[in-house]
Amino acid sequence: MAPITVGDAIPDGTLAYLDQENKPQSVSIHSLSAGKKVIIFGVPGAFTPTCSLKHVPGFIERAEELKGKGVDEIICISVNDPFVLNSWAKTFPENKHVKFLADGSAKYTHALGLELDLSEKGLGIRSRRFALLVDDLKVKVANVEGGGEFTISSAEEIIKAL
Repeated sequence: MAPITVGDAIPDGTLAYLDQENKPQSVSIHSLSAGKKVIIFGVPGAFTPTCSLKHVPGFIERAEELKGKGVDEIICISVNDPFVLNSWAKTFPENKHVKFLADGSAKYTHALGLELDLSEKGLGIRSRRFALLVDDLKVKVANVEGGGEFTISSAEEIIKAL
């Protein structure tokens, strides 16, 4: 499947999270995105060095600025289960705006055409690192990284595009 690109409509899909009682819940990506300006960024995995030290912190630190530029939702997707993602989210106590959503089987990541097979490294199917700016379900910016890179999917690059 070809990777999602500018002008495409994002596919709908179901992602998971834990509620306040630590019970798994699901949410439709369209329910979070329809009629809104959203940033959807994907990371290869929770607790990985670049994701934990650079990618996620950038969106958390710049969230107020992004909101001030009209962004309604900031969504982080990772190919992990919701229990792992919930534990990872707790390592960012300063976070007020980034939603962590789990794509445990990589179905949504596959629907975006952004899966990355790291089976040879023992990591299975993961997500390419990416950041999408979506306005009412249409992709306005699609910053998709090459393998192992972190150059164009940062919060700073999305801010430049706003």
